[in-house]
Amino acid sequence: MRVIALSDLHGSIEMVEQILFSERYFDLVILAGDITTAGTPPQLEKAIRRVEAFGKPVLAVAGNMDSLALERKLEQLGVSIDSRGVIIGEVGFFGVSAAPASPLRTLNEISEREIMERAEAGWKDVAGAHWKIFVPHAAPRDTAIDLTHSGIHAGSTAVRDFIRKWKPDATICGHIHEARGIDKIAGMPVVNCGPAGKGYYVVMTIGEILELENRSIA
Repeated sequence: MRVIALSDLHGSIEMVEQILFSERYFDLVILAGDITTAGTPPQLEKAIRRVEAFGKPVLAVAGNMDSLALERKLEQLGVSIDSRGVIIGEVGFFGVSAAPASPLRTLNEISEREIMERAEAGWKDVAGAHWKIFVPHAAPRDTAIDLTHSGIHAGSTAVRDFIRKWKPDATICGHIHEARGIDKIAGMPVVNCGPAGKGYYVVMTIGEILELENRSIA
């Protein structure tokens, strides 16, 4: 299975289309949140439909800049993996929308406790999968992929603690634009896709082994 993972689109669907055209071959698209910047449900649906036009399944979570109305729209469109899991072949995907509370008070912020509860709910759905892929919007706290330009770790403690406890085979996230890259928690890979609006994305290949690669067309 070859997966294209993108986060922090912020409405730049044209760039996402360029990325998908450039890759050509893939089996699944993951959108790891901030699909819009305070967009409307019709705008979100238009974005999802344009990604679905490539003919492959799409799975998504909402970000902190996607309102609760957009989170509900993802559910209505049948692409949401917030608090739930989807198994495709031998691979289970589950995720968590939103981000932890912050001084910015963005549109979709929840408590660390709720982040953990949503993650554990999705984990139960994919318990039977050979590979388990975690897709929170928020990056795990105190890692190389949640460090802001000001030197502050702005990720989620619940995401970090969940990975330490359950050890999903890979974690795909975003949220902290400047912290694009790959790190490990408890030996398991965690990747911040970087902002798709600037041409950044991740290719995940799952076969006998799992491989992650940060890429860019910018």
